[in-house]
Amino acid sequence: MKTTFKILNQPSCCNPTTGCCTSESKLPIAIIGAGPIGLAAGAHSISRNQSFILFEQGNEIGSNIRNWGHVRLFSPWQFNIDSTARELLKQTKWQEPNDEDIPTGNELIDQYLQPLAEIEDMKPFIYTNHKVIAITRKNNDKMKTTNRNQQSFILYVESNGAVKQFEASAVIDATGTWGNPNPAQGNSVWLPDEKALNKKIDYHIPNIEASPNLYANKKVAVIGGGHSAINSLLNLAKLKEKNPNTDITWILRKENIEIAYGGEQNDELATRGALGTRIRQLVEEGEIKVVTAFYVSSLKGTEKIEIIGKHKSGEKVLKGFDRLIVNTGSRPDFSINRELRLNIDATTESVPALATLIDPNEHSCGTVKAHGEELLRQPEQGFYIVGAKSYGRAPTFLMATGYEQVRSIIAFLSGDIESANNLELKLPETGVCNSGLGGCC
Repeated sequence: MKTTFKILNQPSCCNPTTGCCTSESKLPIAIIGAGPIGLAAGAHSISRNQSFILFEQGNEIGSNIRNWGHVRLFSPWQFNIDSTARELLKQTKWQEPNDEDIPTGNELIDQYLQPLAEIEDMKPFIYTNHKVIAITRKNNDKMKTTNRNQQSFILYVESNGAVKQFEASAVIDATGTWGNPNPAQGNSVWLPDEKALNKKIDYHIPNIEASPNLYANKKVAVIGGGHSAINSLLNLAKLKEKNPNTDITWILRKENIEIAYGGEQNDELATRGALGTRIRQLVEEGEIKVVTAFYVSSLKGTEKIEIIGKHKSGEKVLKGFDRLIVNTGSRPDFSINRELRLNIDATTESVPALATLIDPNEHSCGTVKAHGEELLRQPEQGFYIVGAKSYGRAPTFLMATGYEQVRSIIAFLSGDIESANNLELKLPETGVCNSGLGGCC
């Protein structure tokens, strides 16, 4: 079954000089992903009287965030709420959280995203349980050039077993990178042996408190050198206090374990710094065994897992693990964008103009300069990748960065070029933003 939705009826007319047409009869902007960045794009659309439609494949707003809802963010509320969204919420009965408090993922949804989605001008245009499966130009394939930029976008959207078609003047892809983890393999290649062990491997920060039997008094390895791995290790250490036979091993490629501890007391985000301080203490006390520098080459086993890899002392086999937690980052999925003309950086898989700005070897999240519509442009005029997905595999993303991205883009699409080009963003400058949470904190 196929249903076509033609919301309003005027084709796209975006151009890099004047922005998009501002006629009230033009097609809506299509926003994909009802997380913090997608909803912020909706809020900015409302503030500029731009029509929009917002698709979320999950059954609720911020459904990906629910998967890590037990995890506390690094950044306080002041960095997590878009300024325009805040102004819209202040016009309702919203209970504004304290700027200095640090929310969990669940609190982010319940205290901010859900109230924002319930705003009268927002709610009717949000489609949950709607999964975008492809985007293209109307009456064009990727190869056709003639009059391409004058044609609207067509989004193919799956819902309840049916495929619907939606027409839009512009598209903002805010789908993030959640659900596309990197494997344990040091070269980031997925191999059958690892896939066969998927029931014994977590590729996120697991809710250990909710499922203690999976980890209590078991031999568990955490693979990864970022803050996501540290969060997992701290949760295991807490479990070990009541279950002392829990055996914890931390495996990472870093040559120097000190690098993994981050800024500690010098981190402008105190919660993030505290993670490094606590994990250092546990390592020094021997509560967590460390294997570094270790390059995983394969996983084997049925009842028990063997981790085979290269160590500084030569090839090494780590044996006897009951469960693995693999926190090695994530990658973007461009499958829905295949019929669009994209330009993606070969190394970071980010928007190309961002690649040198977000290289985690050179930058923390706070040292990434503010950027907006101009740097996020794609060869496919009127299409933008924003949020964590715009950073590709780089872990240096903060929500506040995404808010500035969509503010600039919506200004441009509304014809306000001056505002689109006027970028302002202040972020904490220390530490690395590798949370493993889809770049959201």
